[in-house]
Amino acid sequence: MSAITRDEVAHLARLSRLALTDDELDHYATQLDAIIESVAKVAEVAAEDVPPSSHALPLTNVFRADEVRPCLTPEQALSGAPAVEDDRFRVPRILGEEA
Repeated sequence: MSAITRDEVAHLARLSRLALTDDELDHYATQLDAIIESVAKVAEVAAEDVPPSSHALPLTNVFRADEVRPCLTPEQALSGAPAVEDDRFRVPRILGEEA
């Protein structure tokens, strides 16, 4: 028995405002059914004595220590800019905002 029917896919498509053809409905119903079955298999294997995890191996973040390094001066950073204003990159206004 399918976990999800073609009618349910059509209902989800309507809720999502997606216009799907009959072929697409059949295709997605098959795909979603396979996904739901795969998730169900994983749920069967999961045991209560196994804690949930996001990775199979323990991970630790490897961050370098913050250290001051030489960087560009404002003049160097802005030297190739097509337009500069008040020591900043000048970009075109896109939202019609007032300055």
